[in-house]
Amino acid sequence: MPGVFISFEGPEGAGKSTQTKLLQLALERAGYAVTLTREPGGTPLGDAVRNVVLLNLDLEVTPLAEFLLYSASRAQLVRDVITPALQAQHVVICDRYADSSLAYQGYGRGLNLAFLREVTWEATGGLRPHVTVLLDLEPSVGLSRASFRGAKDRLELADLAFHQRVRNGFLELASLEPERFLVVDAMLAEQVIHEQILSAVAGSLLGI
Repeated sequence: MPGVFISFEGPEGAGKSTQTKLLQLALERAGYAVTLTREPGGTPLGDAVRNVVLLNLDLEVTPLAEFLLYSASRAQLVRDVITPALQAQHVVICDRYADSSLAYQGYGRGLNLAFLREVTWEATGGLRPHVTVLLDLEPSVGLSRASFRGAKDRLELADLAFHQRVRNGFLELASLEPERFLVVDAMLAEQVIHEQILSAVAGSLLGI
């Protein structure tokens, strides 16, 4: 079986981390080798970028700088983690990938989408997920959920209008590539969401 690349996207508080771990466990139980990673992060450089751009609120980070930092993290992750895992015939599950930059820095921050796509192509070598799971959620609900995790990061501190633009951006991206995106209502019960994801992934790619 060739390697399979699955990304998870969605607004704050949509349950991406929970669902990526549930999918990892289910696939491992079925006998698949799974690599679970995240953005920004997944490499020493990516973790450093995460600390700078998300958690260091004393720094002023412009939208362009924010995008380029994420892109640098992504380039390293593709080279060091995702590509080797796919070559080893793993299922790679990534908590956020390039669609997040289009949604947050493009639709949310207002950067030029064509420019973002061009830089992303160079940073990733054109590597795209086979399936992208979009956990869709009303921003006010997601931000309320995220508030229980503790201190807010840079994105969570943005206003509700920003997060609404991000949500709309994700939905527009999904509408442009329905063959790649699986849109799931993140208000459903955790297990129901997991079963929908597992069914879609199994039926379309893995034959389990």
